[in-house]
Amino acid sequence: MPKLSLPVRLALLVAGTTLPLILFAGGIVFHNYMQDRTDARQRVLETVRAIRLTLDAEMQRMTGGVQVLALTDALKTGDFERFRPIAMGFLEQYGKHGTILVAYRDGHQLFSSATTDTANLPLRSNREITKRVFETRQPQYSDLFYGIVKKSLIVTVEVPVFRDGEVIYDISFSPPIEMFQTILEKQRPSADWTLSLLDRQAVVFARVPNPLETIGKQASPSVYERMISEHEATLSSVSLEGLPLLSSFTHSPLTGWIIGAGISETSLVAPLWRNLAITSLIGGIMLAIGLAFAVRMATTIARAEMLHDLLIEELNHRVKNTLAILQAIAVQTFRSASRFERGKFEGRLGALAEAHNLLSKEKWQGSELEDVIGRVLKPYRLNTPERIRITGPKVALSPRLAVVLSMIVHEIATNAAKYGALSNDTGAVDLSWELLNHADTAKKQPARLKLTWRETGGPVVSAPIQRGFGSRLIERSARDQLGGEATVDFLPPGVIYTITCALDD
Repeated sequence: MPKLSLPVRLALLVAGTTLPLILFAGGIVFHNYMQDRTDARQRVLETVRAIRLTLDAEMQRMTGGVQVLALTDALKTGDFERFRPIAMGFLEQYGKHGTILVAYRDGHQLFSSATTDTANLPLRSNREITKRVFETRQPQYSDLFYGIVKKSLIVTVEVPVFRDGEVIYDISFSPPIEMFQTILEKQRPSADWTLSLLDRQAVVFARVPNPLETIGKQASPSVYERMISEHEATLSSVSLEGLPLLSSFTHSPLTGWIIGAGISETSLVAPLWRNLAITSLIGGIMLAIGLAFAVRMATTIARAEMLHDLLIEELNHRVKNTLAILQAIAVQTFRSASRFERGKFEGRLGALAEAHNLLSKEKWQGSELEDVIGRVLKPYRLNTPERIRITGPKVALSPRLAVVLSMIVHEIATNAAKYGALSNDTGAVDLSWELLNHADTAKKQPARLKLTWRETGGPVVSAPIQRGFGSRLIERSARDQLGGEATVDFLPPGVIYTITCALDD
C-alpha cells in the first residue's frame, strides 16, 4: 500500500475528528425531533379532548333548553299557537337558521318554527330517530342528514314530550351548522392544524380548513375504519386534501359524534431539516477551514524540511485548538438553534392553551357570579323568569371557578327540570350566595363562597335509593376542582343544595 503524502494524511486527520462531531450534533437534532414528535402526539390528543369537552358542554346546554320547551304546558296540551312564541324565543339565542319541529311517532309533523302553514307539513325525513325517541324515552342526537324543511344538511337534538308518563311527541331542534364551525375555528391552534366534527358514521358536518368542500363527505380512508371501530386513537393519516397529518380522534360520550384533529407532518419535519442544515453548514465550514489550514501547514512543512518536527508539533497544537473551537461553536450553535426551535414549539403550545382559555376568558374573565349563573339558567327563565329568584352580593370569578360553577349549576338545574321544582308549573327556586369571609393576604387565606339552591312548590321530595352520576359530578367537582364541599338535603318541601368553595385571588 503506497505511503500517503503529508497533506493527505492531515486532511484525513481533520476529517476524522470533525465528521464525528457533525454526526453527533446531527444525532442530538434527530433525538430532539423525535421528542418534539412525541410531544406533538400528546398535543393533538389533548386538542381533540378539549374540543370534545367544549362540544359536550354546548350540547348539554342546548339539550337542557329543548327539555325546558318539552315541559311547557302549551306543548303538552297541543296549543301550538301559544307554543310558537315560546319556541321562537328559544331560537333567538341561536340565530335565524335554527329550526324547531314537533312530530308524532310516525314522523307526521304537527309544528314547525319555519312556517305557520302546519296543515301542509311533510313527513319528517329522518323518522328513525323519531322512533328511537319514543322507544328509549331519552334525548337523541342524529347523524348528518338532509332536512326537508331546511332543504340542507343538518344534525338534530331530539327530546321526548311526556304527558301523564307517556311520550306523546318528539320535539326536534336543528341548530345552525355554522355554530359548530365557529367552535372549531376558535379552537384551531394555527394554520397547520386540521379540525373536524363528524357524526357516528364518520361523515363530516364541520371542518377547518375547506368546510364547503368537505361537509357531507366521509372521513379519509386512512382513518375511517379506526374511527368506526375505536373510541380514541392517535395515528398518522392523510387528510381529505391529500396532506399527511399526525392526527387524533375521540368519540363524545354524550352525542356519539367524533372529534378529529391533525397537525401537518410538514410542520413537524421542517424544523428537523432546518436544524440538520444548520448543523451541516457549520460543520462543513469548520471542516473546510480545518482542511485549508492542514494543506497550508503541510506545504510549509514541505518547504522547510529542517523545521519538520517543530512544524508537526505546531500543526498538532493548532489542529487541537481548531477542533476545540469547532466543538464549542457546534455545541453553542446547536443549543441556540434548539432553543429557537423549541421556543417555536412552545409558542404553538402556548397558542393551544390560549385558544382553550379564550372559551373561558372571553365569556367569564372579570364576570360576576350573577352573570355566570344567569347565562346557565337563561333557558329556564325564558318564559317565567320569576320562578327562579337570584340574589347575592357581587362576586368576581376566575375563569376556572366560572367554568366549574357553571357546570355544577347546570347539573342542579337539569335535575330540577326533570324531577324537582322546575318539572311542574308551580315550583320555584331561590338561588342565593354569600361570602363567608374576606381574603386575608397575610395569613394566605382566600375568601370563601357559599351558594344555596332552595326549591319549593315542586313534587314531594324523597331521598333517592342510589346516587346518580349527576350527584357524584356535583360532589366531586366541588371537592376536587373547587377545594370545597357540596351537600344536598332531600326535604319534603323541596331539595336544598349547598355549595362552598374558596375563591381564587
